[in-house]
Parts: sequence; C-alpha cells; structure tokens
Amino acid sequence: MERYPMSYSGRRKRRSRKWTYIISALLIILALKIFTGGSEPASVVGNVGEFSSSIDSTETENNAVLTPARPVQEASFDEIPASLSKSNRKLNTVIDDITDCINAKPPRIIEARDKLNKMLSTPMSKQQLALVKKQISEISNTWLFSRTVFPEDTLCGNYKVKLADRFAVLGKKFKVPYETLMRINKISNPKALRAGDTIKIINGPFHCKIYRSTFTMDLYLQDTFIRTFSVGLGKPGMETPTGSWVVKTGGKLISPTWTDPATGKTYEAKNPNYPLGARWIGLEGIKGAAKDRTGFALHGTKNAEQIGTAGSQGCIRLYNNDVILLYDLLMPGVSQVIVVE
Repeated sequence: MERYPMSYSGRRKRRSRKWTYIISALLIILALKIFTGGSEPASVVGNVGEFSSSIDSTETENNAVLTPARPVQEASFDEIPASLSKSNRKLNTVIDDITDCINAKPPRIIEARDKLNKMLSTPMSKQQLALVKKQISEISNTWLFSRTVFPEDTLCGNYKVKLADRFAVLGKKFKVPYETLMRINKISNPKALRAGDTIKIINGPFHCKIYRSTFTMDLYLQDTFIRTFSVGLGKPGMETPTGSWVVKTGGKLISPTWTDPATGKTYEAKNPNYPLGARWIGLEGIKGAAKDRTGFALHGTKNAEQIGTAGSQGCIRLYNNDVILLYDLLMPGVSQVIVVE
C-alpha cells in the first residue's frame, strides 16, 4: 500500500521528539556521572571576555562536516546512590533545570546550552568536566552545525539576503568564513545566493584555547564552548610558545610547499614525507611569550601517532579532518588562538 509523505509539521514534531529523547538521555547520564564521579579538581575552562576582536578577513576554500550526534542508551535515576554529598546538590539543581529545558514543549535548546556552558566555570573533576563538554558538543550539532535557527539564539539567526549581498561579503560582515555559511545553508554554489532568500548566519568569530599540559584545544564561538580537539605540540627545546596569537591574514593555505628550517629541505604535498597534512593556518604572536613570533601555525599531519605528543618544531598539529574544519571556521585577522600551560 502506498504511503503518503509526512507533512512538514509532522516531520518537524518527529525531529523535535527525537532530539528531546536523545539529549534528555545524555543529560541523565551526565547527572549520574557527576554524582558518582571522582573529586579530583579540574582547571576552569577559560574566562568570558578572554578573546578580544579585531576586524579583517580573507576567503577560504573547501568544506568540512562534523560527525552527527550518536544515539545513547537510556539511564535511570534509580542508579544514583542514596547518600549524596551536599556539594553535589547545587549541580543536581542545575541538571534538573537543564532537563526541564530539554523536556519543555518546544525544547529550550539555547537555554540548555547556556546553562551547560556556565557549568564550565564550576569546580568539578576532570571526568565531570569532560562529560559537560561532551554534552555541549552534542547540542552544537542541533543549534550550530545545522540549518535550524532558534528565535532566542544570539549566536545564530536568520538573515534576508539583499540585492548587493555576496557570500564573501556576508562572511566578512559576520566574521566567519563564507564557506561555513554555505555549508549550513546547504548551498554548493556561491552564485546561487538570491536577493529575498532567508539564510542562517553565525555571529562570529570563532576562537581556540590550547592547553599544553593536556595536548588539547578547545573551540569557542565568541565565549561559548563548542568542542575539544586533540593536538600535537612542540618538542623539548622547541616548545609551542604560550600567549595570544591571531590567525594571520593571508596565512590560510591548502597543502603549501614547506621548507624545514632545521634541515633546509623543501617538501611538496605530493612527497610521501610531506609533514603538514591537509591545511596550514598561519599564526602571528600578539601577546605574552608569543608576541612578535612568526613561522608558527595550526596544521594537519599524515602521522596520527604524533597527536597527543610533543614532537613538532613548535607548530600545533591536528588530525586532518579537524584542521580542515578549523580552516573553515577561523577568520584571518580576527580569530585568536590562546596557548596556556
């Protein structure tokens, strides 16, 4: 028997229920882990206002796609031990508030995101911190890396295209590479932009914070945490300098020819020993030990085992898929990279 296609409103309600179930399950698991996790203190993730803005930009190339949220198994609050410490009661209240946001009709995704992001400044164990970050990352697939726009969201919004608008111009206006705007709006040809169309925009810029002690990099949209990446850093004697960097104007390159400053040997991308991977994101030092330093960059690598180690000549190495994504998110002259111990 032939089945009639589901109406738009029906599909929308079905997707809404799906995300409600998935995210509710994630938050329940988070609550369980927080109540039963260790007590080792974790460092706080970064302060609001840590990233200052400057204005400049260049165009970028190619696209990257985030892995969508994966379904999780449900958990029960019956598993929580009866003897909860007083120090967990505040977290319990926050988790209850976030669960209420997710279970609301319609779900209050942005409120849940902001409450989770605020939790990052709460003292907690490393395990708990990792779990909170994971939940924020999962939610970002709904509010950021999709076509969905939530009315109360100040980081994303709808924009009605004007006659003189071009994607490159809009990218500069909103401080994000225009390929990101094309990707989230599912537009493959920049010439397909039409006056009168309504598209989703992101209010940038994106920034990064690197922790040398853990070989990790946190990505932020303005001051809102998005996700964590594993990185490789400078080896002893050639450590990656701490301080503040800005993505270099004109410094975003696809598999550029590179000369090893230590040996003078030049490598092209087709060389099997080419060390830079898929992308090069040049940096300029602007503060701290990084000030006035040049020649440093975020770049990919063909050797996955180098990630999580101190083996570079000072640059920040990433998995190729990760550096391609960052290439499409970081804005030259605007996006900052902060390196701390």
